Amino acid sequence: MNLVIFGNWWHELTFAEQIFWTIAIVFSVLFILQLVSSIIGLDFDSDVDGDFSGDFGGDFDGADVDGHFDLDPGFTLFSIRSVIAFFTFFGWVGVITLSGGIDITTAIIVSFLSGLIALVFVAFVLYQLVKLAETGTPDIEDALGKYGKVYIPVPANRSGTGMVHIELNNKLMELRAVTDGQTLSTGTIIYVFKILDDNILLVGEIIDKNK
Repeated sequence: MNLVIFGNWWHELTFAEQIFWTIAIVFSVLFILQLVSSIIGLDFDSDVDGDFSGDFGGDFDGADVDGHFDLDPGFTLFSIRSVIAFFTFFGWVGVITLSGGIDITTAIIVSFLSGLIALVFVAFVLYQLVKLAETGTPDIEDALGKYGKVYIPVPANRSGTGMVHIELNNKLMELRAVTDGQTLSTGTIIYVFKILDDNILLVGEIIDKNK
């Protein structure tokens, strides 16, 4: 009986209403699945193929897109999240406007603008989250030329690795280190001379870092 009712309701819709309802339902389901996957740690968001920063051009799902779009080089307008947000808002706003008696042309324009606002908003939020994460993540290269203190003794003549404490971006980091000199015992003040492979620091003892 429910299927019959649904079938009758569906066939009473205009073709435009069917299109908007289909878009709204499909992308709402995708939105919910993405939200659930993010909550349980199965995040699948990624950038849509193409470079949309600086010169707007590149591959978009296999098609070449040319134009100009000036934004921060780190800003990515198109991602799975933002595209899903676009079509979700596009679909539901279309459903609402058509059910309110608005003509199809106006409904498409209003739906497109609503989807575009949602797309830009989601892209901007993701960009801010990425910037926040990058700000809070120290770069190992920043350790070069820094002073620190030995936490776990560093063996002499690069015969093994020890651990040193160095403050980077107001965070106390525990990093692996080697030395070309004598063994550096716990508490020794050190200076970082070089960043080696595998993010290992080459350090040496500093008798008085103020000198």
